[in-house]
Amino acid sequence: MQNPWLSNYDDGVPATVDINEYQNIPDLLDISFKKYRDKPAFHCMGKSYTYGEMDILSRKFASYLQNDLKLNQGDRVAIMMPNILQYPICLFGILRAGMIAVNVNPLYTARELEHQLNDSGAKAIIIFENSCHTLAEVLEKTQIEKVLTTQIGDFLAFPKSLLVNFVIKKVKKMVPAWSIAGSSSFKEILFKSVEDNFKPVTIDREDTAFLQYTGGTTGVSKGAELTHSNIVSNMLQARAWLNNKVREGEEIIITPLPLYHIFSLTANCFIFFSLGGLNVLITNPRDMPGFVKELSKWKFTSFTGVNTLFNGLVNTPGFDQVDFSALRLTLGGGMAVQRAVADKWKAVTKCTLIEAYGLTETSPAACINPMTLPDYNGNIGLPISSTEVVIKDDDGKNLAVGEVGEIAIKGPQVMKGYWNRPDETAKVMTDDGYFVTGDIGIMDEQGYFKIVDRKKDMILVSGFNVFPNEVEEVLVTHPKVFEAAAIGIPDEKSGEAVKAFVVKKDDSLTADELKAFCRENLTGYKVPRHFEFREDLPKSNVGKILRKELRS
Repeated sequence: MQNPWLSNYDDGVPATVDINEYQNIPDLLDISFKKYRDKPAFHCMGKSYTYGEMDILSRKFASYLQNDLKLNQGDRVAIMMPNILQYPICLFGILRAGMIAVNVNPLYTARELEHQLNDSGAKAIIIFENSCHTLAEVLEKTQIEKVLTTQIGDFLAFPKSLLVNFVIKKVKKMVPAWSIAGSSSFKEILFKSVEDNFKPVTIDREDTAFLQYTGGTTGVSKGAELTHSNIVSNMLQARAWLNNKVREGEEIIITPLPLYHIFSLTANCFIFFSLGGLNVLITNPRDMPGFVKELSKWKFTSFTGVNTLFNGLVNTPGFDQVDFSALRLTLGGGMAVQRAVADKWKAVTKCTLIEAYGLTETSPAACINPMTLPDYNGNIGLPISSTEVVIKDDDGKNLAVGEVGEIAIKGPQVMKGYWNRPDETAKVMTDDGYFVTGDIGIMDEQGYFKIVDRKKDMILVSGFNVFPNEVEEVLVTHPKVFEAAAIGIPDEKSGEAVKAFVVKKDDSLTADELKAFCRENLTGYKVPRHFEFREDLPKSNVGKILRKELRS
């Protein structure tokens, strides 16, 4: 039987952390506000705000929520915007007022937005104007009492603020027409608010800090109820993993993943804020040439992302000319990192792409590879401090080393449950206190875990299990393939057959050429029987390929 506790992490990481180091998230924020007051905290599009300025602005917003909107501790407040300076101001103000932050994807459709606002019971929303037309469609069907709007350039330096807003609205026409009666400008209300009117509140460690909604790729989107203790614990666990390999007050982390996503929220925002680091916010990471241009301005030390983002960057002209001399940490999560991408990243940047694993429900980190890993190893790593990870069978029994089963996690970072859904919570929490992830994995003799695939994505070919990740790993090693995804489709003879969706890097690539390549690298039943070439693949807001959409 496997031992889930790893007291000797390869990198000297402690087996446990003191999760009581901070009382709550505002306690963490207050310490950093004071300790790093004059250092830059967030940068976006040429404008930086210091820790001291973030302190003042977030206090002002907390005061507005308390005194102008008359909201109470525990009320839900939604934030719907990309990575712009307004986001951390709103977030910190909500949390300091003892309210619950509801992160909303700005790309949501009206249906998705209506569901999340009603499910969370949010009473107010701060939204950037590009998404206001969506909110206008459903506002009357929700409990929202106050709408605060902002433009992307509002908090940039003058006159760039006016220029950016003009170009986005009038030239690029990225702001569809909208009308919301009674809405107010976030910028105007913020600078009218008085920070001294903010009244600090008593926040218990087990109070809910976030309703962090799952992506909805497995059904109706559910709100994972993450407490102050969940987030603080995971931040401390990740800092223990860093194990003094970062320099307080000197780190510069590139933040292309949206802060409303749990990976970026914890890994970039809270961890590096607690260390006095600077978050360089990338508002539109899909603009790869613009992204590379921004990277060229910084001697950044850390970088987080997902496989598709790394793949896009290493294939963007000019990326290999960026100064990577200060880069010590590249962390990949959110989806499986592919070896071909990791190898190319290492070749260009000289920095190993470290894979991590976690879920929205675990705040998110559960396993991470050691920082000293010399090369990509194909594993999701070792359990972080104060975390138990086991492999269970369908009956809930713990499996032995080397046996394939469902990954289950226990630790202080595991959510309180799904918001107002005790039935759904019961489905994922075991009697012995583990959260079952829905991910199929295996643990080796050294305690390293490896993802085999999601339960729902497994393909059954003539009674044999085929895991899409394995097929995709092979496909993307072909020199003419840019991206690939594999799914199962009905087949009269074998029950299911593998179908591959491929984005070409070279137009000369044919299905026959690709099938022959797969036959050289995969057992016969794993070789895709069907190929479809596409210009691109459907992805989530953070770049995760959506197999569900391909299946539909």
